[in-house]
Amino acid sequence: MRLKNSLLCILLVISASAPALEAVPPPVLTPLQQQAQAAHLSAQFLTRFHYKPVPLDDVLAGKIIGRYIKSLDPEKFFFVQSDIDQFSAEHSKLDDGIYREDLSIPFAIFNLYEQRVVERLTYARELLKQGFDFSKKEDFAFVRDKEPWPQTEAESRELWRKRVKNDWLRLKLAGKNDQAIRDTLTKRYDNSLARVYKYKSDDVFQIFMNAYASSIEPHTDYLGTTAAADFDISMKLSLVGIGAVLQERDEYTTIRELVSGGPALLSGKLAVGDRIVGVAQGMQGPMVEAVGSRIDEVVKLIRGAKDSIVRLDVLPADAGPDGKHRIVTLVRNKISLEQQAAKKTIISVKSGDTTRKVGVITLPAFYEDFDGRRKGEKNYRSASRDVAALLSELKNDKVDSVLVDLRNNGGGSLNEAINLTGLFVGKGPIVQQRNARGEINVGSDDLPAPLWSGPMAVLINRGSASASEIFAAAIQDYGRGVIIGEGSFGKGTVQSMVNLDELTRNDKPKFGELKMTIAQFFRINGGTTQLRGVTPDISLPGFSDPDSFGESSYDNALPWSQIKPADYVPLGDVKDLLPQLQVRHDARVEKDKDFQRLVEDAEELKALRKKRTISLNEAERRSELAVQEARLKAREKADGKDADKDKEPSLDDGLQANERSLSADLAAEKAQKNAKDVLLNEAVRILGDASDLIKGNPKFASQQRK
Repeated sequence: MRLKNSLLCILLVISASAPALEAVPPPVLTPLQQQAQAAHLSAQFLTRFHYKPVPLDDVLAGKIIGRYIKSLDPEKFFFVQSDIDQFSAEHSKLDDGIYREDLSIPFAIFNLYEQRVVERLTYARELLKQGFDFSKKEDFAFVRDKEPWPQTEAESRELWRKRVKNDWLRLKLAGKNDQAIRDTLTKRYDNSLARVYKYKSDDVFQIFMNAYASSIEPHTDYLGTTAAADFDISMKLSLVGIGAVLQERDEYTTIRELVSGGPALLSGKLAVGDRIVGVAQGMQGPMVEAVGSRIDEVVKLIRGAKDSIVRLDVLPADAGPDGKHRIVTLVRNKISLEQQAAKKTIISVKSGDTTRKVGVITLPAFYEDFDGRRKGEKNYRSASRDVAALLSELKNDKVDSVLVDLRNNGGGSLNEAINLTGLFVGKGPIVQQRNARGEINVGSDDLPAPLWSGPMAVLINRGSASASEIFAAAIQDYGRGVIIGEGSFGKGTVQSMVNLDELTRNDKPKFGELKMTIAQFFRINGGTTQLRGVTPDISLPGFSDPDSFGESSYDNALPWSQIKPADYVPLGDVKDLLPQLQVRHDARVEKDKDFQRLVEDAEELKALRKKRTISLNEAERRSELAVQEARLKAREKADGKDADKDKEPSLDDGLQANERSLSADLAAEKAQKNAKDVLLNEAVRILGDASDLIKGNPKFASQQRK
């Protein structure tokens, strides 16, 4: 093909205007026959059986190429505009190539990508031989996803000059001398170069097929034989690790979900959206850089023997461009059902002259012992069964109300979401589900009467997804309780695994698997939880970025839609309480120092996220850091603390994973672990207010029975 030949020529001939390269060109990778067959088979299945079937034509081919290029070069540091023009001119041949079992186009693009990486990093190493003028007024666009591609090789080299200058300046601001900076960056760029030579044909195929699958919608994925094996292990929770679902996002391995009962969640040190930039073994092992690494390589580093130690270098989800990393030390362990179990606490809260007891049920996942249920075990464990037992205990404790905390609960069993809702609403429809044929099924609970009919509320955040949204939406639609917190994730779709080897009756893994969307959830009021999620009745501030986390962050998410409401009868009208609850909430948090600081931090983070360029002038950068330091000292002084005593570094030290000591971030971990849960405390107070308003109100008499 013309594209294949022209790109291979580029691999062999370097422009005369480019600097001489010393690095050995990476090997040219070619597709395997079974990969081409797997692509063809996947295309046949996706175009026929997906919930949103999309024909593989020139239009979809253009989207696939665009997503494939973005997955390779998300910040536009490697390709130039002429490369993109050439890829775009050939995209109409991609769909025909897949049906002909010819993958030369995506492999040619990847081979050119590898060559560009070698060129750029070799040039970056050359730049380290010279110094930089940090008195010059110039900026660097460090967030480049919306920037234009460099038009020429000269523009690309100028971009890399600024990138290397910024790397140098960060280390300079951290107090390192020129030689230490040069050594550190040389090692960093050498490590990045070394990764280029480790790519295999399977890696290229996996990246390309993910680009194809996710071009249809975000939750459709392709898993090659290795990725499929890893997925099976994670679903069975049988492999010892940290209990985190990871995803690749903009060169970072990012935490997509914290598995309930896992070391990561139990530690309280990690959050959804945190980026893992390095992994080390034991307390003394060297930190291995993870930025830009394939996710399977990072997963292998994180896994290990039970009770062994793994250290993670983490760039927090709420960190800005100069944000400080922290080291998180975890002990690997298997994830047991007991560790996932729902837990209860009782918090006393004063509302007016009355002190009320609020029972808090924390539910990390909608879990269910599927094997126990299948075997007919009488006392198999499940989320709804455990919560029912806790509700009985809370009744004996004579609590006034119950708060269900679903923050960062990524979902789980649909049956458990239905059963759990029934504990609070009794018999009736809970959720509707529409399949690809347009058939609608209503999921209902048959509990004759609710186990808890007193005041209740649900606390959610951006990490509350799927089954959590079904529960919260039903509670809201029935008018049964107050929904508090952030808007939820917005995942209202159902996926199923399709084993391509089983379909073709292969004895050994060959073609991999498809994770494919097959249905969509709808609320009983007719609206879907897809895209919009559940909107809280009383909003609390959060740190999640809707542009990078949640269903709305995907550019091709399925749209919000609506069907007919289910046949249900509301149990109350919490909306009548909301104006008074909001007034009390606003008045209270205005005087709450901890809450106002949380609001301040959230606003500062929001402003930081809008920042896409950074100064390369040393004086300006030092001034920015001084402002941050002054803000921290002022806050500590207001708390009556010594701002300089035992204070952890508040700013990034300029180092990456393999360049940092273990002790630098221990104080930050301790502060995070010991911090008051401001949002939970306020949610409890809101529910206390609701109990106060409900008491004696005939309209809510049904909510007073316990």
